[in-house]
Amino acid sequence: MTRAVHDFLFTVYPYICLAVFLLGSLARFDRDQYTWKSDSSQLLRSGQLRWGSNLFHIGILFLLFGHTVGLLTPHWLYEPFISAGQKQMLAVVSGGTAGLLCFIGLTLLLQRRLSDPRIRATSQPTDIAILVVLWAQLVLGLVTLPFSVHHRDGGTMMILADWAQGIVTFRPNASALAVVDWPFKAHMVLGMTLFLLFPFTRLVHVWSGLASVGYLFRPYQVVRSRRLNLAADRTEPRRPA
Repeated sequence: MTRAVHDFLFTVYPYICLAVFLLGSLARFDRDQYTWKSDSSQLLRSGQLRWGSNLFHIGILFLLFGHTVGLLTPHWLYEPFISAGQKQMLAVVSGGTAGLLCFIGLTLLLQRRLSDPRIRATSQPTDIAILVVLWAQLVLGLVTLPFSVHHRDGGTMMILADWAQGIVTFRPNASALAVVDWPFKAHMVLGMTLFLLFPFTRLVHVWSGLASVGYLFRPYQVVRSRRLNLAADRTEPRRPA
């Protein structure tokens, strides 16, 4: 990889992906709200879907939360409680377990969609494509685990976290990634590409999942039974005319 390509991928490309991710999601919500969903194929075949979907969603939610907290939490915030090396090994164990569960679930979902003629006939090309990209991303993530175990001092994790925090604060430092092993870089580039593809696939339903958190804090809905009201009207004494 040349220096120019390296600098583009880890300095400019992240902002392109984030811009398309945000603006594309907004445009799709504004123009194509009827496609803002994940089409269910449960009626066609439910057994394998239950295992695959549950394992995939449990794993992917843990990975999303873990990557966000692990990369964007400043080192000084957790340094009094846990060292960088300990944090990296914690990420290897917990992330590896979640990644394996997610990989098994996604493999079941992908095999189900490709092997069942009815499900494949009702699938959009983007449905299969995004599952393949996610599958490849999980494989790359699992490949990084032995490299992380080899660097137990937490140095690699610190470099990746500094880069991610630099992206958020508009101070990207691509040169620091020069010493990072290739699986990490491939994993990062494909992860950014997922943000680029997000608005054009069924992944947009993730926004609805995040918005549903507000459901927990909604005010109670007052429901009055019409049947009870009619019964009360019949039993209420009436004044003579």
